[in-house]
Amino acid sequence: MPPTPRTLPLQPRAAPPWRLGLAFAVAFAALLGAPRVASAESAHTVGSGPSAARLNFRVLLAHTLFLGVGTGATVNPRATNGTVDDVIFDYSANQNAVGTGAAPSQTLGASVPVRVYGNRGQITLTVSHPANLTSGVNTIPFTQIQVTSSSFFFPAPAMGGGPVLPWRNFFGLSQITDRSATWTFTYLNQFNVPGGVYQGQATYTASML
Repeated sequence: MPPTPRTLPLQPRAAPPWRLGLAFAVAFAALLGAPRVASAESAHTVGSGPSAARLNFRVLLAHTLFLGVGTGATVNPRATNGTVDDVIFDYSANQNAVGTGAAPSQTLGASVPVRVYGNRGQITLTVSHPANLTSGVNTIPFTQIQVTSSSFFFPAPAMGGGPVLPWRNFFGLSQITDRSATWTFTYLNQFNVPGGVYQGQATYTASML
């Protein structure tokens, strides 16, 4: 009799290499998409090697811009501070000096600490204000207030004037600007105006490229 054919049990077939490779690639891509600080690989070499594995490093630094005028300039570390300081020129004890160019009998807060910091190139600094300080219907031009800076590298924008450019560090070759100074304000006192409390607010704005 002819031999009875034997049926061999089916052996599970290994997945083709490309399938394994695809599965690995998908899993690896998912890992790449996950938040991480560093990623690394591995290498298995048969024999004496060498084997090499690489590691990526990243340092994440935000672009930041800080401007402090008055109390806010002294905050360390740099942070937002909502205090708005006052500069007061008081002639109440010396009424005859009004309009003569003489200094006030008392000045409060006229020496103002300032600081600017930025890490993305040149900073431009401007000041905006209304045309006049006002007391009811009476006015004094805002340009009667003058300002000087203690630092050549950190000039103060003049009332009614254009923007100023604080010097970047390292003689302008760096992207970093970190300058501090004291701005001193004076009142020209060139107009004989009615008595009152004349008020107005100036806003300093720093912008960075």
